[in-house]
Amino acid sequence: MGSARVQLQPAAKTLDEKIRTRQAKVGIVGLGYVGLPLAVEFAKAGFSVTGIDLSDSKTEQINAGDSYIGDIPNATLSPLVHGGKLKATADFSVVRDLDTVNICVPTPLRKTKDPDMSYIVSACGEIAKYLHPGMLIILESTTYPGTTDELVLPMLEQGGLKVGQDFFLCFSPERVDPGNPKYNTSNIPKVVGGTTPACSQMGRLFYSQALQNVVAVSSTQVAEMVKLLENTFRMINIGLANEIALMCDRMGINVWEVIEAAATKPFGFMPFYPGPGLGGHCIPIDPFYLSWKTKQAGIEARFIELAGYINGQMPHFVVDKIQNALNNHTKPVKGSHIHILGVAYKKDIDDVRESPALDIMLLLKRRGARITYSDPHVPSLELDGERLVSQDANADADCTVIVTNHSAFDYRKIAEHARLIVDTRNALKGITSDKIVRL
Repeated sequence: MGSARVQLQPAAKTLDEKIRTRQAKVGIVGLGYVGLPLAVEFAKAGFSVTGIDLSDSKTEQINAGDSYIGDIPNATLSPLVHGGKLKATADFSVVRDLDTVNICVPTPLRKTKDPDMSYIVSACGEIAKYLHPGMLIILESTTYPGTTDELVLPMLEQGGLKVGQDFFLCFSPERVDPGNPKYNTSNIPKVVGGTTPACSQMGRLFYSQALQNVVAVSSTQVAEMVKLLENTFRMINIGLANEIALMCDRMGINVWEVIEAAATKPFGFMPFYPGPGLGGHCIPIDPFYLSWKTKQAGIEARFIELAGYINGQMPHFVVDKIQNALNNHTKPVKGSHIHILGVAYKKDIDDVRESPALDIMLLLKRRGARITYSDPHVPSLELDGERLVSQDANADADCTVIVTNHSAFDYRKIAEHARLIVDTRNALKGITSDKIVRL
C-alpha cells in the first residue's frame, strides 16, 4: 500500500497543481443543454476548454460564437470563443492533450424501457484511445447505479492504466433546469462521487474551481443514485397530483384550489401540480433506469411503474376533456379546428423532447381534428409526417388548449377572444368564464 501511494503521487500532484492554477486543459464531450453551459462556466473561470461533439453544425456555431442553447446568450459565449478560452471540434484526438474530460452525452431509453448506453460506450471508446496518465474523467450522463464502475471503468483500464493511480474517474449527476431564471449551472450544488477516495477528492477540487457549491459523496454509485432519487421523487409526486386531479374531476372538485389550500400548511406538505403529462429528457425517463436496475436485483419498483402509468395516461385524459368540452358545445372532435398553445415540454424553453403536447396533438389528429399551434420558442415541428408552423392564437378555432403555459402568452386576451378553452396548467387562474374548462 505504501509503495502504491508513492507511485500515485506524481500523477495526482501534477493534476492537482494544474487544476488549482487553472492550467488544466478541460474537455467536454457532448455540447447540448448540459455540456455547453458547463463548458462556458469553466471557460469563464479561466480554463482553456475544448468541446467535443459529433454534430458539425454545433461545433461550427460555437466556433462562430453563436449559441443554440437558450440559457447561454451570444453575449456570454462569443467573448469566450474569440478570447481563445473555448473552442469546439468533432475530433476526439484532442483528448491526448486534455487533462480533464466531462462526458455529457444522451442516455435515452429504448422502446423496451431499458437504458440505451450506446452514446456512453461510444464516447468512452474514443476517450480510451487517447487516455494518458494524470487525467480526470467524469461521467455526467444520467444512468443506472453501477454504470461508471461496471461499464466505463473497464473500458478505460483496458490500456493498462489504473484508476486512482494513473487516472481518476468520477460520476457527477447533471442537475440543469433549462429556463430556470434563479438556478443555473454555476449555483446549483454539484454532487460528485469517485471510484476511489482520491478520485472523489480530485472531482471535488475540479468542480470547486468554477462552481459555487460542490458536494462530494463516497462513491460513484451514491452519486448515480442521487440523480435518480431526485427525479423519481418528482415523477411520483407529480403522478400523485395527477391521480388526485383525476379523482377531483370525477367528483366535480377544483383540484387547483385544493392544492393551493393544502400548500398553506407550513410543514409536512410540498405542492406538486397536475398537468397534461410529463416531458423532457429527465423526469419521464430517469426513474425507469432505476426500475430497470432494480429488476436485475429481483426487486419490483412498484411506485415508479404506477406513477409512470398514471402520468402516461394524462394526454389521453386531456383529449377526453377536449372531446367532452366540444361535445357540450354540440361539436364533434372530427372536423373541429383545435389550436394548441405551447408545445415545448415546459414553460419558456424550446425543448419538445417527450412533450405531452405532441401526444395530445397526435391523438386529436387521429380522431379527425384539424390541428394548429402557437409557441414562441418552437417555430416549427413535425407531427405524424406533417410539417406544422407556429402561428398566432386563432380566435376562430373551435377549441383552444393551453398545454404549455409560456410567459409570452397574453392569457386575458386569449380568454376574451377564444370560443372555448381547455386549460391544463391553470394558466387562467382568477379568470371565470363558462367557456373555460380546467384540468
